[in-house]
Amino acid sequence: MARIVLKFGGTSVGDIDRIRNAARKVKAEVARGNEVAVVVSAMSGATNQLVKWVNEAASLPDPSEYDVVVATGEQVTVGLLALVLQQEGVKARSWVSWQIPIRTDGAHAKARIVDIETAEMARTMVAGEVPIVAGFQGLSPDGRITTLGRGGSDTSAVALAAALKADRCDIYTDVDGVYTTDPRIVEKAQKIDRVTYEEMLEMASQGSKVLQTRSVELAMNHHVRVQVLSSFDAALGSDLPGTLVVDEDEIMAQGLEKSVVSGIAFSKDEAKVTVTHVPDQPGVAAAIFGPLAAANINVDMIVQNVSLDGSSTDITFTVPRADLARAVQRLEEAKAQLKFAEVKSDINVAKVSVIGVGMRSHAGVALKMFETLAAKGINIQVISTSEIKISVLVAAEYTELAVRALHTAYDLDAA
Repeated sequence: MARIVLKFGGTSVGDIDRIRNAARKVKAEVARGNEVAVVVSAMSGATNQLVKWVNEAASLPDPSEYDVVVATGEQVTVGLLALVLQQEGVKARSWVSWQIPIRTDGAHAKARIVDIETAEMARTMVAGEVPIVAGFQGLSPDGRITTLGRGGSDTSAVALAAALKADRCDIYTDVDGVYTTDPRIVEKAQKIDRVTYEEMLEMASQGSKVLQTRSVELAMNHHVRVQVLSSFDAALGSDLPGTLVVDEDEIMAQGLEKSVVSGIAFSKDEAKVTVTHVPDQPGVAAAIFGPLAAANINVDMIVQNVSLDGSSTDITFTVPRADLARAVQRLEEAKAQLKFAEVKSDINVAKVSVIGVGMRSHAGVALKMFETLAAKGINIQVISTSEIKISVLVAAEYTELAVRALHTAYDLDAA
């Protein structure tokens, strides 16, 4: 018998028929004798509608009240899935964040999980009851509802799996696993049987929409084995061949050698910001990025130009496109203090990344990327690297061309 956490995303519970389909998969795991907990998202489109109503009600909504509204989508889903499971003869009960509770910090709309008190839930699971938990939400230190940000239900599921010491966390979504790149762009993209936490983290942070970044971080930190599955496949539960996200040691223990490059990720949700004629002196970079950090705006790729006159330089970086307006506002507010010339921004950019743990032991990976893009006439605006990743910023219009060319160049096309 295993303890498994199942998570169903919005498309997997988009209507009553899909909720019934999810219930069948839950029932199949229960029938195997497993202890099962379930985490669900809001029905597809529900959160978008709730956010729209909030924005219509207030131009700059109170973040805590925003959370009160948008957290209701998951409450609907947990109740409906519990009802359907009960009709299927499975003991089930819905749980919302404050009932567990799932404790978070107080950063509304971007809260982070601090602790999950699972003693009562674990007791009911041992007794044969299936808890249906609302993802995406938590409880702040002052007792207010919080939400974890878009994709937060993945984080809820992995955190719950860690707290329950589950054997595995199955993420049911609308794709049947993790692919070498988006199959809608590259027809020859291949499904990956096993991928390391590090690779999946880079893929998620560089634009892959399969798993939310913070959920992969949690899985890696707590060694939670994660499986990505399709909720629309006819097979049930563990019978479905998805993609396992595991420690590199587990892959190596099976005698499998990692390829140099595992996948090509891309993101069109980037915006480029350039702060011009910044005084070239110690502390200026900290002064620029301090206000952005205070506003919870994540900065990714950073390039500082060489100072030609010894007195000023330009600093270019990327932020999520949704945070661009706030980023520019924060910088403009600090303009008098920072003494720069102007802030320029560009949303017509895309980030393309080559990812693979095999890069650690192979030379020439970056050269192949640059030569491949040059051959297609694609100019590179910004470059950033890590031990297992190389990312470039290019004009958005070249995104698909770049992805296809790199997928072929690194021998990732299916035969």
